Amino acid sequence: MTVKTSLVDPFGRTVDYLRLSVTDRCNLRCVYCMAEDMTFLPRAQLLTLEELRDTAAAFVDLGVRKIRLTGGEPLIRRDILKLVEVVASLPGLDELTMTSNGVLLPKMAQPLKDAGLARLNISIDSLRAERFKSLTRIGGLAQVLAGIRAAADAGFAKVKLNAVILAGFNDDEVLDLARFAVDRGLDISFIEEMPLGEISSHSRNSTQVSSAQIRQQLASEFTLLDSAESTGGPSRYLQVAHSPSKIGFISPMTNNFCDTCNRVRLTAQGRLLLCLGNEHSVDLRAVLRRYPGDIERLKRHIIFAIEKKPERHYFDPDRTDIVRFMNMTGG
Repeated sequence: MTVKTSLVDPFGRTVDYLRLSVTDRCNLRCVYCMAEDMTFLPRAQLLTLEELRDTAAAFVDLGVRKIRLTGGEPLIRRDILKLVEVVASLPGLDELTMTSNGVLLPKMAQPLKDAGLARLNISIDSLRAERFKSLTRIGGLAQVLAGIRAAADAGFAKVKLNAVILAGFNDDEVLDLARFAVDRGLDISFIEEMPLGEISSHSRNSTQVSSAQIRQQLASEFTLLDSAESTGGPSRYLQVAHSPSKIGFISPMTNNFCDTCNRVRLTAQGRLLLCLGNEHSVDLRAVLRRYPGDIERLKRHIIFAIEKKPERHYFDPDRTDIVRFMNMTGG
């Protein structure tokens, strides 16, 4: 049997982007991402580095051209540099990227660049130290700022910041965060909060801030021009006039990006999630462990899974239909 070399879902969308979670653990406890007291997966349930490598290789064979390593926090995974090096060297892969909270980047940014990582997304939701600690429960802003500087100094093709905006938490920092990015020649994406996992820190219905509201704030200071640029992800970008920086908007609540969805996620325990906002999934860990090293068999299971990809998600801030937290979903 000849295995096809591209992944097309039932709605004609080509899947060429894989978000590959390497751990569900994190060194922060962001209020929108997880509960304060978390139970993490036993290590035996996580995919091994070899299983992650084989999965990445299978997807690249099937036409995936971009892989993003996520978590949890991917930099706390043991031997992450070895994984970066082997995945970055896969023939046919155009780009290997990573999303990080930045805490460990002061020491890790240059080794990641040297291992073949092309781009970095760094999450930062506040520039005020006490507020940052409150949003992350345990984080130190100074470490993340140092991580951003280290990433810029390492010479990545692009360093982008991500900020989840919550009413009553940090919606008064939209301009400050944008200025911070633009002053450093960085891009930034503002993200609407998604109802993933039961939380007790706030009511998501009362903290919703739409991308349109954020854009209105930005228009008071920045001239934003239409941009055709895409990084292959869900951000819709506008160019900041007279600047190399772009500002993106990820709007899963008010302007979903399902019609152009080109990605799937693999959780750290090997569950292939076909949609961020649905529970449709296939257990690839079972295949990896029953038939170790059988890439062709793994590819057939991936093809079968893509045929089940749903058309869209239906998020409602008043309801939490998806009980897995974002750290379990994979960034």
